[in-house]
Amino acid sequence: MTTNSPNNTAAILMEALPYIQKYSGKTIVVKYGGNAMTDPALQQSFARDIVLLKQVGINPVVIHGGGPQIGNLLKQIGKESHFVDGMRVTDAETMDVVQMVLGGLVNKQIVNMINQAGGRAIGLTGKDGNMIIARKLVLERKAAENQPSEIIDLGHVGEVTDIDASVVRMLEEDRFIPVIAPIGVGRDGTSYNINADIVAGKMAEVLNAERLLLLTNTPGVLDKQGTLIETLSQAGIQDLIADGTIQGGMLPKLACATDAISAGAKSASIIDGRVPHAVLLELLTDQGVGTMVTP
Repeated sequence: MTTNSPNNTAAILMEALPYIQKYSGKTIVVKYGGNAMTDPALQQSFARDIVLLKQVGINPVVIHGGGPQIGNLLKQIGKESHFVDGMRVTDAETMDVVQMVLGGLVNKQIVNMINQAGGRAIGLTGKDGNMIIARKLVLERKAAENQPSEIIDLGHVGEVTDIDASVVRMLEEDRFIPVIAPIGVGRDGTSYNINADIVAGKMAEVLNAERLLLLTNTPGVLDKQGTLIETLSQAGIQDLIADGTIQGGMLPKLACATDAISAGAKSASIIDGRVPHAVLLELLTDQGVGTMVTP
């Protein structure tokens, strides 16, 4: 039996059927970033995945990043990027660039991409309808013993304090696909640049999403031998952190996933966005393409 035989095609569709039934009418929050966002072939496969989900009655909500695109524009205008603990220091001028790139260029590119694939996407930022209320993120770095801690000013970098998801729910009910840039607004009208993983996790909490998918440039969570861990409980995560298996950039992603689950999301997955159709493979097949975090 060849890979493109009618029987093989039918088997694939039948494998997907129970998952389509399980997720029908449910919300899936997808954080879109990494290679999947910059490789043209992966961009097309992602757009088609999102359109197919909506077509079969599943409600995808896309939260996107755009760090490399922001860095490129800053470089073009002669402004150097500075990072502290992986977060971009965002002064007023940089914030203008962030809003231009995330809320304009990148957001509209994703919307157009999904629409070209046959979907009905609507682009938003967290400032629209005061959807994402934020406050200034205070980064405190511990000093040596008996010394005061250092407070680092990151400028317009924010953390989420509240999300009003009524606009998202309205779009879902109207058969639209929300595409959201992670820009928040303070009570005083100040704009804030927020980590897209965090926004995706908080959105999954508020929407009581069935699944949270975080696209990354790694296969998922790996054990000490480099083998993919397909399923992890929250207790298992703590064990792997304690023995040093999980560290570095994977820590905030898993914190985001566990917070979303604790607040009501059914599960969260860290998946390999470098794999074509990663979203469909994770949601609608038995094997998946990443690590699923469960309660």
